Amino acid sequence: MNQQDNPNLIHTRIWRETPEANDAFATRSAHCHGYDVYGAMLGHASYTDMVYLMLRGEAPDTRQARLFEAAAVALANPGPRDPSVHAAMCGGVCGSTAAATLVAALSVGAGGSGGAREVLRAIQDWEHCGADLEAWRARLAAPQDEGVSIWPAPEHAAGYAPHGVAAAGIVTAALDALAAFDDGPCLPFLQRERGALEAAAGHPLAMTGVAACALHALGFTAEQGEMLFLLLRLPGAAAHALEQRAYGFRKFPFYTVELTDDPRAAHKEAA
Repeated sequence: MNQQDNPNLIHTRIWRETPEANDAFATRSAHCHGYDVYGAMLGHASYTDMVYLMLRGEAPDTRQARLFEAAAVALANPGPRDPSVHAAMCGGVCGSTAAATLVAALSVGAGGSGGAREVLRAIQDWEHCGADLEAWRARLAAPQDEGVSIWPAPEHAAGYAPHGVAAAGIVTAALDALAAFDDGPCLPFLQRERGALEAAAGHPLAMTGVAACALHALGFTAEQGEMLFLLLRLPGAAAHALEQRAYGFRKFPFYTVELTDDPRAAHKEAA
C-alpha cells in the first residue's frame, strides 16, 4: 500500500506497532528496528542501549554500550554553574511548569558556545580530521563558519573553553575514563595529543570536546550528537530545578555583584 492509497500511513523505519484486536488505538506489541521492545528488551537492555538502538538502527556491542553508558554519566549533570542548569533553577524557583523549566534548560544549553551546537561543530571537525594531528592543526587555526545560518559565526574552536586557563579536572577525568572504553582511534588520540590540540586551538579542552569525541567514536552523526547532548544533560537540570523549587527564592544562588553606587550603602553612611 502506498501513501496515495492511505494518506494516514506513518512512514518510519524505527518503530513498528501491532494494534490490539479490539482497539486500533492501543498497542499490543512494539518493535524497534526489529527488536521486540516489551517482549524481549524490557528487563534486559539498558536505557542507553535503547537510545543507541533508536538512533543507530542497531544494538550496541559490549564496548559501545559501556562507552555510551559512561558518557551518559559524565554528561548527566553539568552542575549549577552551567547556564542551562541555572536557567532550569530559575524556572524551578519561580514556580514554572515542569515543561517550561526543561525548555529553559534546553534553550540555554543549545548554543554555539558551551552548548549543543558547539558539539555538532566539534563532531563535524572529527568527521573531517579523524586522528590526523596536522589536519587538526589546520582546522583549529580557522574555526569553520556555517555560512548562511541562524547561528552566529563561531568565535573559538569548537570543543575548547574560550575563557579557560587549563582543562578542568572533570574534563580530564572524563576523557581518561572514556578513553579506556574506546578501542578505536578517537578518544585515545584526543587523550594522547590533548596538549598539541589545545596549543593549536589556543584554549583548553572543554567537556563539549570530550562529548563530541565520544559521540563520534560511537558512530553518531553531528546532528544526532547535538540532540544527544541536549537530552543527556536534562537529568541534572531537572534535579537542580526541583531542589531549588523546594529551597525557595531566599536561598537562590545569585552571583556576587559589587555595586559602586549601592543606594543601601549610601543610606547606611548617611545614617
